Amino acid sequence: MISFARGVPAPECLPVEEFADCARAVIERDGETVLNYGPVGGYGPLREWIAERHGVAPGRVLVTNGSLPGLNLVLGYFGDQGRILVEAPTYDRPLTIAARVGAEVHTIPQDEHGIDVDALEQELRRDGSPAFLYVLPTFQNPSGRTLPVERRRRLIELAREYGLTVLEDDPYGRVRFDGEALPTLFELDGGEHVLYSSSFSKIVAPGVRVGYFVLPAEVAAALERVATNMYLTPALVGQATVYEFIRRGSLEQNIERVTDLLRARRDAMLETLEQELPDLRTSRPEGGYFLWVDLPESVNAGELLERAEAAGVTYVKGADFFPAGSGEGRSAARLAFSYPSPDEIREGVSRLAGLLAPAMPV
Repeated sequence: MISFARGVPAPECLPVEEFADCARAVIERDGETVLNYGPVGGYGPLREWIAERHGVAPGRVLVTNGSLPGLNLVLGYFGDQGRILVEAPTYDRPLTIAARVGAEVHTIPQDEHGIDVDALEQELRRDGSPAFLYVLPTFQNPSGRTLPVERRRRLIELAREYGLTVLEDDPYGRVRFDGEALPTLFELDGGEHVLYSSSFSKIVAPGVRVGYFVLPAEVAAALERVATNMYLTPALVGQATVYEFIRRGSLEQNIERVTDLLRARRDAMLETLEQELPDLRTSRPEGGYFLWVDLPESVNAGELLERAEAAGVTYVKGADFFPAGSGEGRSAARLAFSYPSPDEIREGVSRLAGLLAPAMPV
């Protein structure tokens, strides 16, 4: 099976030997701390490094056991304060969490450049009191799209005008293949209206389970109280090992290596799609892990998936990235290029092309 389904880094992206050496050094040097219970806000030196990087006090940083528990905390905190605005399509896990906590979700459409800020303004004019907006402006999951700087500035203007809280999720932003890095929403806003989330899963390793949030101090304190009752203490060994990896100067080198490996995979997928399915409309991500494919309207991506898996290739159907029952995403798919080798990507796309051939224009 060739999997385009999950955003999993390829094994060669993982710094196994160096990370093992960092873990050994941390336990030998600070084992009495990192092997015990600790402050729920996170390992102190890592928390301070993150705070310095984002220009905030350490008390505004919450280091979590991966980003997903943090998303659970944030959505639980805001879920009863009004409806949640999301891009359409959007990362599927917040949709699942929102449904579980009973939060109302309202979608804002995307175009090829990301969230439509004019549509966002219309929605805010209709009802200017949502709980918050969840957005992935850089190499978005699932679309791979990146919000241009002009739209970022306009989004911040709307946040200030309407008092809108924005949760900027940015786990992929450092994995850039082309172009210049754009300022984050958090940087443009100065942290007044924008909460920021990121992770070391995509630039170090997902198994270390280290994500983090930059929040207003009162929100961080409230979420720490909830986290204490959820998991009591963070995974300090993983957090301390990530900090040691950073302290040694290994993070930037690793990001460069991961970026080169994933760029080759992105290129293989785009080139093969252009060769095999030239009439198919796809996003062209400048970084990250994913691209979005708009299939012919006659194709049901869920039905195609069954035939694709029988042919040895899998992906995630587009409907999974919209609220359940919306009917959107029926003829779309997310393809992750992060795990298979370039040769496997070419073979997987070729298998999909064979299945799609009868539906393509002649």
